[in-house]
Amino acid sequence: MARRSKIVSGTLIAGALLLTSLGLGGIAMSAEAPPAKPAGGGVTTPAGGGVTAAHAGHAMAAPSSSSPEDPDGDGYIPANPPVTGVTPSTKEPPHRYFHEFQANCSVSHTKPDDPIVYPQQPGASHDHTFMGNTTTDAASTTASLDAGRTSCKAPGDKSGYWMPTLFNADRPVLPIGPQTIYYKAGVTDYTSVRPFPKGLRFVVGNPMQTAEEFRHHPGFVEGWECGDSFFNIEFPKDCPSRPEVQLNIRFQAPSCWDGTYLDTPDHRSHMAYPVVNPGTNNNVCPADHPVALPMVEFKMAFPVNGDLSHARLASGPSWSFHYDFFNAWDAPTLKALVDHCVVGALQCDARGYDQTHPEAGAALDENYELP
Repeated sequence: MARRSKIVSGTLIAGALLLTSLGLGGIAMSAEAPPAKPAGGGVTTPAGGGVTAAHAGHAMAAPSSSSPEDPDGDGYIPANPPVTGVTPSTKEPPHRYFHEFQANCSVSHTKPDDPIVYPQQPGASHDHTFMGNTTTDAASTTASLDAGRTSCKAPGDKSGYWMPTLFNADRPVLPIGPQTIYYKAGVTDYTSVRPFPKGLRFVVGNPMQTAEEFRHHPGFVEGWECGDSFFNIEFPKDCPSRPEVQLNIRFQAPSCWDGTYLDTPDHRSHMAYPVVNPGTNNNVCPADHPVALPMVEFKMAFPVNGDLSHARLASGPSWSFHYDFFNAWDAPTLKALVDHCVVGALQCDARGYDQTHPEAGAALDENYELP
């Protein structure tokens, strides 16, 4: 398995690239409470003038429609049922270096769609590279993803995963073969991690961030990597031109949930990164986001090397990297993997098997399904 990342305390569719600079407004660099849902719905304008309008994400035009899961169009999708009565766990279970499993998913298609930021608006976004659910498009809902097929090894993972398409000049560069999407414990008490609720969705990162904001984002792991070059904000200029060398990036998602909403108007306030428990070195969920969920980490490999001076993302420069997650896992399958690998403190592959602990068995059978 690839080198362990730090736990943070923190040509298919080339013509579809939009030339407008697009981005998410105001992704927080630390945990914060979700915006209060305004009485009667609608949008709010917080102090400081930052608009938290519904779907104010890759802002290009005002949305003309809303998701069927958000019929009043206010941007809030409540969890049903919500998770209540949870306090952040400060327990210190026996130390284990690994508590993770992989979702190995291949690229299925590209589209200028984003069903989280621009629901029901095909072509409204910059171009995205989609993995996992093969039906993901602007019209996707929890129900449609549930009914779809997947490019992931585990048939039970119907989730949608997407990121801005990488271009080298005008040629899209798409990852080849199953990519590594880790599901890890982001908190010290890995035994407190529970599965994602069906329909949870969020955006990780900020396509409008500056290079410095990208470097200091709590999801930043090692930046853009190529060969022996790490921690790059820009695409590395010293990327060896060898067949086995690929451009890589790792980026981690927030893993603490408010327990109330599956989505919020800015597509991120219902989630938060863990914080350090005062007086310790332990990571815990903040009080206003007390529910510990798996920490998703993208580890993407793009088949390009050598001269990267013409490389760009559909969303803008290298530091505009971000990604979206829309959970549509089969609930029993996800629970089996979380319980066996994350709570069980193993380093699992996509079957939920840890080759260094064969005595623990696997969560899934040889077809990556529940036995």
